[in-house]
Amino acid sequence: MLRTELDNENEAVQKQARDYFARTLARPASDTKYIKETSLDFCKKQNLKRAILKSVELLQSSSYDEIKDVIDEALKLGVDNNHGHDFKKDFELRYTLQARNPVSTGWKIIDGITKNGLGKGELGVIIAPTGAGKSMALAHLGAIAVKNGKSVVHYTLELSEAITGQRYDSCISGVRLTDLLSMKDMVYEKITDVEGSLIIKEYPTRSATINILRAHLEKLKKRNQEIDVILVDYADLLKPTSNYKEKRTELESIYESLRALAQEYNCPVWTASQTNRSGLNAEVVTMESISEAFSKCFVADFILSISRTIKDKNANTGRMFVAKNRNGVDGLVYPIFMEPATVKIKVFEQEEDAAELLREKTPKEQADAIKEKYKNFRRQARGA
Repeated sequence: MLRTELDNENEAVQKQARDYFARTLARPASDTKYIKETSLDFCKKQNLKRAILKSVELLQSSSYDEIKDVIDEALKLGVDNNHGHDFKKDFELRYTLQARNPVSTGWKIIDGITKNGLGKGELGVIIAPTGAGKSMALAHLGAIAVKNGKSVVHYTLELSEAITGQRYDSCISGVRLTDLLSMKDMVYEKITDVEGSLIIKEYPTRSATINILRAHLEKLKKRNQEIDVILVDYADLLKPTSNYKEKRTELESIYESLRALAQEYNCPVWTASQTNRSGLNAEVVTMESISEAFSKCFVADFILSISRTIKDKNANTGRMFVAKNRNGVDGLVYPIFMEPATVKIKVFEQEEDAAELLREKTPKEQADAIKEKYKNFRRQARGA
C-alpha cells in the first residue's frame, strides 16, 4: 500500500504517506503480537489449502501415508522458531553436559564400548542371516530394559504377540520355552517382580508403516504410558510411506524414518536386518552381507551382527561382530553363547570363557536345575 501511494503523482499524498511511515517507525506498535498471529494464521490456511488440493490427487491412488506426510508438512509452517545453534552466542551450551540416558544391553563388554548402551535418539541394528537369532537378540535387549525398570514397546511384524511374550517370559524367568506352560505359576511370580513395563504390538508383515507405529505410540502417551525403548522386529518388514521404484530406496527411507522416530520420542530404537546369501554360513557377518540397502549403515548409530554356523547352532555358540559404533570402537569380534531354549545370550572376550560355560552345565542340566527350583517354589506356595 505504501509503495502504491508513493508512486502517486500527487505530492501531498506522497508526503502524507512518508509522514505516516515515519510516525509508525517512531512509536512501537501495541498490536504486534496480534499482527504476527493473524499473518501466520493466514499463511497456514493458504499452505494447508494447497496441501488439501494435492491430497485429492493422492487419494485417487490410495496413497494414504503420503497424504498424511503432505498434511503434516503443511501444518509444520510457523511451528519451529528455533533458528539453530549460534556459534558465538551459544558458546556455553557446547560445554554443558548432555545426558544420553543410555539403556544397557545386558552385555557388559558391549556396554563398555558404547558408553553404557544405546542412548536416546539413537538407532541400533542387529544383522543376522535367517534363523541366526535376530528376534531372540531383540527379546533379550527388551527383557534387560524391563528388568532395569524401563518402559518398553516391542513391535513384532513376523511373530505373534503370544510367542514374543513367551520369549520375554523365558528370558526373565530362566525357564525353558518348552516348560513355560507347566511352570507358569513360577513364571508369573518372576515377571511381577520386575520394575519395568512391556507393551507388545503385532502387525501383519508389510502392513504397518512408520506412521502407524507413531499413531500407536501417541495412543500410549495419551494413556500416560512412558516410552523408554522401542524395538521393531524387524524394519525390513515395515511398509514404506511412499511408493518407490527400487527396494533399496524403500529400505533407506524406512531406516531414516526409524531414526527420526528415535529422535522424536527421545529414546533408543532397536531393530534387525537380514543378511543376503553370503551371510548364511559365514564365520563373521560384515556390513557387506547386508541385504538390499547398504544405506542402512549410514543411518544407524550402532550395528552388530550375529553369525552362527551349523556347528555353532549345535553347540549353542556363535560370534558377534561390532560393525559400527558412533560412541566408541568398532570392528571387534566377540564369541557368544546363545541358548534359544531360554533366550539366553552371553558375550565373552575370549573363546575359553564360552567353552568354560558350556562345560559348566549342559542345557539339560540347566533345565533340571530350574525344574527343581520350581518344585521348591510350589512347596513353599502350598505351605503359605
